[in-house]
Amino acid sequence: MATVKKRETVDELTDMLSKSSLAVLTDYRGLTVSEIGQLRRQLRAAGVEYHVAKNTLVRRAAEKAGYPDIEPMLAGPTAIACASDDVSKAAKALTDYARTSKVFSIKGGVLSDRVLNPDEIRVLSELPPREVLVAKLLGTAQAPIVNLVSVLGGPVRSLAYVLQARAQQLEAAS
Repeated sequence: MATVKKRETVDELTDMLSKSSLAVLTDYRGLTVSEIGQLRRQLRAAGVEYHVAKNTLVRRAAEKAGYPDIEPMLAGPTAIACASDDVSKAAKALTDYARTSKVFSIKGGVLSDRVLNPDEIRVLSELPPREVLVAKLLGTAQAPIVNLVSVLGGPVRSLAYVLQARAQQLEAAS
């Protein structure tokens, strides 16, 4: 019975790791149940799933999901936070909580296939949100087109000004 439950947990963790863009391993030692509940609510608002699991089960799930490099981070009590949408928002929520908590810490994580240390996760948290990055990208891509339209419209505008001035000149003469 216990092995069936463990297999189900490993399968759930494997599925969660496979679907996520960012997985962050944390040390929750010293947090009360209510503090973990509060952390889960904050992370859920940021689109992050947070699960406490045994290291052996996380290790098996990580190997199945193709992340065997996280094994050195699996020392002591470990909880895993997974985000699939906005990774900078997820990293920010975790680092903000770590900054305010005296006992909660970030061990490291995985972004796509790259293993991250706690400092790299902090840097990731300082990135602007996804929407801002997309807007900047679109603005940068749109700028040359806007400039081209402006340059091409210049001679037409100049001709319009000359014709308008000539029309005013003819009206004044009549």
